[in-house]
Amino acid sequence: MKHIVVLTGAGMSAESGIKTFRDANGLWEGHDVMEVATPEGFAANPELVLNFYNQRRRQLFEVTPNQAHIDLANLEQGYKVTIITQNVDDLHERAGSTNVIHLHGELLKVRSTKNHKTIQEWKTDLVLGDVCENGHQLRPHIVWFGEDVPMIEKAVRICETADILVIIGTSMQVYPAASLMHYVPENTPTYFIDPKPSIASHSNLTVIKNTATVGVRKMIELLNTAQ
Repeated sequence: MKHIVVLTGAGMSAESGIKTFRDANGLWEGHDVMEVATPEGFAANPELVLNFYNQRRRQLFEVTPNQAHIDLANLEQGYKVTIITQNVDDLHERAGSTNVIHLHGELLKVRSTKNHKTIQEWKTDLVLGDVCENGHQLRPHIVWFGEDVPMIEKAVRICETADILVIIGTSMQVYPAASLMHYVPENTPTYFIDPKPSIASHSNLTVIKNTATVGVRKMIELLNTAQ
């Protein structure tokens, strides 16, 4: 069974109603990303940061997986599929994908501010005074700017085993995630799905200039044709 490795970014979830991460001037939902997505921002105003992610978490319960999420999940019927996502939502899992790696953390988890390995599920608001079993404040289980990406080494190992690479809804310009496409074996067939692609097609790379829902369908048609 061939192994499809799928790299997804904000464009994957955009059609479900989740806004893409940030706009050109560095704002995220009207907030300076340095205020809400850095350890320094959390230290300076933890309440602001917790409220920001509480809003993101609440929004998650108002949206559902789109057709692209569902189509990727259905690919497991004929392929081994591993999804490596920069997204912090759970839409891949809700659609039925069984092997999902979250590079940048998960909105529905929190962790201790003192021990990053003390992680727990969390579906309600997180407030000051919510502590881990050792009495330390809990924080969103999100990889902030300036922090290590603990899953990156696992993601690299997965990419090294890819038979087919699919990139959806990401500019592939945010590191270290952007480096992953360079770890797939040489000459691996690659499909790049984005309405505003930053690269052009060449020998092993097929660019599909569409949103995720349309582009994934086209990619699957091309996979079926190539078999």
